[in-house]
Amino acid sequence: MKLVYSPPSPFVRKVTTLIHHAGLNDRIELINVKTTALSVAEEARAANPLGKIPVMLLEDGKALFDSRVITKYLDELAGSNLYPQEKIYDILTLEALADGIMESAVSITYESKLRPENERSPSWMEAQWSKVLHAAQALNDGNFEAMEGDLNMGQIAIACSLGYLDFRHDARQWRNGLSNLASWNDEMMKLPALIETTPTD
Repeated sequence: MKLVYSPPSPFVRKVTTLIHHAGLNDRIELINVKTTALSVAEEARAANPLGKIPVMLLEDGKALFDSRVITKYLDELAGSNLYPQEKIYDILTLEALADGIMESAVSITYESKLRPENERSPSWMEAQWSKVLHAAQALNDGNFEAMEGDLNMGQIAIACSLGYLDFRHDARQWRNGLSNLASWNDEMMKLPALIETTPTD
């Protein structure tokens, strides 16, 4: 199997964290690409008509995307039980929340780094950041049961989303007023698989 990926992506980090946690490193070849919304890598476009990463290329030639599809497939392959059936919808909902945080945060990154300064929309970026903070507040307030208990994919996804905030938007200081979530994240970041997948440019 092959994974088309780029280390800075929080969506990619979800997948690579699962790969490390489940011990699948030796079974998956990593294809590192440089890709953005404005300059899509040929490998990404060939694997996924949308040109988005990550993409998992299976041995039979099929391609799996997006990250939630890949993590579910790899979890079943490895038997790592990060989607236990008795909590499946709570976990999928938590993972969807994490993906929403990532989408808003990545959108801010693109707006601030890829657009010429005179074309940027500060109000649009603040609207995206507001989504991030509303989600973080709900997590801080304990509104999602899947945040507790045995490690699951929703928890990993939330950790990856918060890690991306630290990586790209540290100056915005998301931890302010969110001590419960900050403490939870500090503990999660001790997970060896998350340490191994710390994002880099």
